[in-house]
Amino acid sequence: MSYVIAISNEKGGVAKTTTALALSAAFVEKEKKVLMIDLDSQANLTLSMGVDPQQSRKTSINVLMENVPIHEVKVETGIPNLDLLPSNNEMGFAERYLPTRPGYENTLKIALDDVKDIYDVVIIDCPPFLGALTLNALTATNLLILPTQAEYFSIYALRNMMGLIRRIRTQNNPSLTYRILLTMFDKRNKIHRTLFEHLRTSFQSGLLTTIIQIDTKIRESAIAGLPIIFHSPKCRASIQYRQLAEEVLQYVEKETIATPA
Repeated sequence: MSYVIAISNEKGGVAKTTTALALSAAFVEKEKKVLMIDLDSQANLTLSMGVDPQQSRKTSINVLMENVPIHEVKVETGIPNLDLLPSNNEMGFAERYLPTRPGYENTLKIALDDVKDIYDVVIIDCPPFLGALTLNALTATNLLILPTQAEYFSIYALRNMMGLIRRIRTQNNPSLTYRILLTMFDKRNKIHRTLFEHLRTSFQSGLLTTIIQIDTKIRESAIAGLPIIFHSPKCRASIQYRQLAEEVLQYVEKETIATPA
């Protein structure tokens, strides 16, 4: 049975796609078979793997709008045990038309039944807004990871995310849990340190222990079309994303999802 992780935050520019890609690669290093799902019309996760969104014959929208099985749409990335369900700019149609269907919020969850015995982990990269696609992702998800910078607007956006989590637990997915991931952290910055302490006080166990610091190698990996774990295995970001994968695995193994945060 696949364990599903969604990467989401209403605020853009907080390393959602970077986290989805690097965490996926770190799980592959741990001998897990991983499927990445790109639900963002900007298709940054797709591009990060060197896949041209406009050349993809079928994408996530075919799964969501036409019930095409995931195994017919997913593509191999060239990295063993790492597959991708690509996206393109047509994903905007799903935001518009999915809500017209009864029970639309369960569309992705039902589609994942197609591959639940194939992959150990499914990681979903969500768009930076709280629409039908994000609702679908969180309905299908075991664990939501919320990347956030130690910046005022990024942390403020967590308020809306907390509201969405409560709504989904009530209406669609009572077992949904979340953890907040601090990204792009600069420990030399006093404001960053202050806001980190605020997060730790406010969310306590809801905040992941692992912190992802600023690392210029991440930009290079995007150009190279490789996850940072494989592009620069010994850099700081690679080490920290491996630590994140280990922390998440420990969380799963302890079955803490039985008690939502």
